[in-house]
Amino acid sequence: MLRPRVAELPLTGVAQNTYFDAQLDQQAVKLLPGEYHVTQEDMVQVTVLGSCVAACIRDVSNGIGGMNHFMLPDSGSGASDRFGAPARYGVYAMEVLINSLQKLGAKRQNLEAKVFGGGNVMRNLARANVGHRNSDFVLEYLANEKIRVVAKDLKDFYPRKVYFFPRSGLVRVKKLVTLQNRTIFDRETSYVEKLSGVRQSGDVELFG
Repeated sequence: MLRPRVAELPLTGVAQNTYFDAQLDQQAVKLLPGEYHVTQEDMVQVTVLGSCVAACIRDVSNGIGGMNHFMLPDSGSGASDRFGAPARYGVYAMEVLINSLQKLGAKRQNLEAKVFGGGNVMRNLARANVGHRNSDFVLEYLANEKIRVVAKDLKDFYPRKVYFFPRSGLVRVKKLVTLQNRTIFDRETSYVEKLSGVRQSGDVELFG
């Protein structure tokens, strides 16, 4: 089993914001940018996405599943350089999620994915096409890893609120056409600033 070891990339952590969702009558966990969560319990994983993407991955045989919430940092050279060095952030976020699922007992050959987000909703990121690059990256990564994508809602111009029920595989997506506050923009702006402050040299090292 591969396990990432990346001292340079401290921005992927386990989501800790658990709560009881009275409307769903279910335990829930909220993921913020740079977080992931895996579970074998009957609960819901919730996140709000702007330019970031989330991969919801589960073992179809036993219901072990998880979600991540990540972004490729802007390389400063626009979309023409494809993914380049920033892709290592996405690779890291995906490997952390998949490896954590396997540690709980998920089998790689049984995994399926549903992916969401990548909207060009932040003006400074839209210029660099970050939302589209995030979307293209997650689809390319999953294709390379031979993990089936059974549902997707990517790109566009709207933020999304995503509810993932790993036990059943159900996903509910709400496009946030009108926003009541700037919380999502402030969170992603802060996340971008943190990514920009992380040292850009070196590669992700994956080891067994």
